[in-house]
Amino acid sequence: MIRWIAIGLMIAGFFGAASAAEGPRPVVVGSKNFTESVLLGELTTQLLIAQGIAAEHRRALGGSRILWNALARGDIDIYPEYSGTLRFELLADGSDSNGTDKPLQSLLAEVGVAALPPFGFANNYALGMVEQRAQALGITDTSHLLERGNLKIGVSNEFLHRADGWPGLKAAYQLPHAATGLDHDLAYRGLVAGSLDVIDLYTTDAEIDYYGLRVLVDDRGYFPDYQAMLLHRVEWGERRPEVLAVLTQLSGQIEATDISRLNRLHKIDRQSVEQVASDFLETRLKQSPGANKGSSSLASGLLTTTYQQLFLVGVSMLAALLLALPLGVLAAKKPVMGRFILGLAGAIQTVPSLALLVFMIPLLGIGTLPAIVALFFYSLLPILRNTEAGLSGISRELQEAAVALGLSASARLWQIELPLASRTILAGIKTAAVINIGTATLGALIGAGGYGQPILAGIRLDNTGLILQGAIPAVLMAFAVQGLLSWLETRLPAA
Repeated sequence: MIRWIAIGLMIAGFFGAASAAEGPRPVVVGSKNFTESVLLGELTTQLLIAQGIAAEHRRALGGSRILWNALARGDIDIYPEYSGTLRFELLADGSDSNGTDKPLQSLLAEVGVAALPPFGFANNYALGMVEQRAQALGITDTSHLLERGNLKIGVSNEFLHRADGWPGLKAAYQLPHAATGLDHDLAYRGLVAGSLDVIDLYTTDAEIDYYGLRVLVDDRGYFPDYQAMLLHRVEWGERRPEVLAVLTQLSGQIEATDISRLNRLHKIDRQSVEQVASDFLETRLKQSPGANKGSSSLASGLLTTTYQQLFLVGVSMLAALLLALPLGVLAAKKPVMGRFILGLAGAIQTVPSLALLVFMIPLLGIGTLPAIVALFFYSLLPILRNTEAGLSGISRELQEAAVALGLSASARLWQIELPLASRTILAGIKTAAVINIGTATLGALIGAGGYGQPILAGIRLDNTGLILQGAIPAVLMAFAVQGLLSWLETRLPAA
């Protein structure tokens, strides 16, 4: 079993090594899956390119913990983070108020990380309401929520669980409410639609002014300060001092009003992140990155995401076939062992796809490889089950006739049993392929690209067109693969 897994991983590794062999690795800049972080990551990337330093932006990779772990592993070299998140979430260890009295640089140095001087603005947490609703209820401060225990509160999934988020806020204010977790961008839509009364805000969000929201006063001073800054590993910074020298040009250059305006240009006015970042660098730092300002065609973007999607699906399916087919044969020939094999594959199938992707990160990092491995595991059960069912369903009379002809066990398998079971096996492959294509869109959360990239961007930007740019090709690819396999099925012998 280990041998077949290794073969599949070697195939994926070969393609990854081929692309990596073209030259020295550029500076890899990461960003979280929200507008401001993507903008800061793009500013960082374009500034490096303007100074002749090769750089690439791995955008919208997920939440704080995913980026922090990716930095520690060396999957990314630098990314924007916030001081409050560092103190109370990422560096918190539960002792001595989590080191809050120590200088932040000292806390970071203990784990081999350093921060450049802050960008110049703080993006703090707060709670917010629609102005008319807050005015009607007479709510201006967070403590006023105590008098309105029936309000519906929705907060981002990360905020719902983090140490400096909802649990601490609920305790500090003794709030009786139960909060619902959801995507941060979707929470704004729920608030405006009236399905939510209160949500968590980032104080530099463009939606605050756009929707005319009231930011509730943190009258008990619960939330710390969240200064935005770039993080990097100490040892990496020692090897790339020229990169740090360039990036210090951004320190102190972005005020809260600046980043709010940039957020609005990208999210509300729908300028591309490349355009917004490039214009700011040209205006503020007199830099001309010469980067793409969002002029790439829809066809070009579709071609890229299609290639990425096909790569994810193709490699993972090939690896799954190499393992699942022989295991399916074994399961049919050895029923006791077969029950164990099918049970194990079934247990893997019950793991939520997003959780399985995240589980892969500590082992394999971010990017294409963990996505391929996760998809490989999800493809096993349909192929295994149908291979076992197809072989087990061959009538005893046919099996006895093959024995009577004097055929060896190997000859019976290849010349009679597998051809008779081929349609059932192909049906399992077809099911696995369709599941694989849909699940592969989640790979964008860990930097694997594919059709999930425009889908996630569309959700973040409330842009239905972007969502459709990923969803429609995914559906068409599933139909195409299903049609191709169905045609192939007609060419196979009937059982």
